[in-house]
Amino acid sequence: MTLLTAIDTRISRRSYKPEPLRAEDAQALQAAIVQTNQKMPLIVGDGSAFAGFKKSYGMFKGVANYIALVRDANDPHSAEKLGYYGEEVVLAATARGLGTCWVAGSYDKASVAVPLAPNESIICTITVGDVAEELTGKEKLLRKATRSKSKAAEALFTADSAVPDWFLQGIAAVQKAPSARNRQPVLFSYKNGAVTAVVSDYDSASMAIDLGIAKRHFALAAGGAWGWGNGAAFTQSR
Repeated sequence: MTLLTAIDTRISRRSYKPEPLRAEDAQALQAAIVQTNQKMPLIVGDGSAFAGFKKSYGMFKGVANYIALVRDANDPHSAEKLGYYGEEVVLAATARGLGTCWVAGSYDKASVAVPLAPNESIICTITVGDVAEELTGKEKLLRKATRSKSKAAEALFTADSAVPDWFLQGIAAVQKAPSARNRQPVLFSYKNGAVTAVVSDYDSASMAIDLGIAKRHFALAAGGAWGWGNGAAFTQSR
């Protein structure tokens, strides 16, 4: 399974088998993380940040492994990069048959044992681990609720002329991208043959992460690379 095909199978999972990752899975994810050149430490066999109802608000069960996303305040595009490359690691985990979920707030930051420099902060986590083949009842309800709010492709972009097939393929992949509260805040534009993507509030870490995730999906499907920043351009390479 490639990262592109993993887009079609990735869904958010919130109930895990309470076991550390297998050594081969942990090594593969660690290798994927190293390639991103972002600070995203993988915590294996310690789910204390999600233990108990008060920490995860009852939204997660059996979490034993997760990735902490560390923002660098000295990099204005840090949150976006964490979204972009974090989703890359999520898709790599999906390709290995593991369950994942982006988690913005339903965990205890104080329990995340990651050393931080003065310019660093943890802004998000990604749970990862083995999951049952069947969704739990709660997972089914949450999935049904989020899917019902998904936007149509036409609501995700504006264009001043007919768009090429590769652009539509990118938008179709964006439709499947996770976002906070499934709000899908990223608006793509095709104008004079140029492609850009924006969110209404780039200073919001959550929205910047969503922008990065959506850009990664688009790039995988359309073929090409993005510049960093709100309104940055996409260069198509196919």
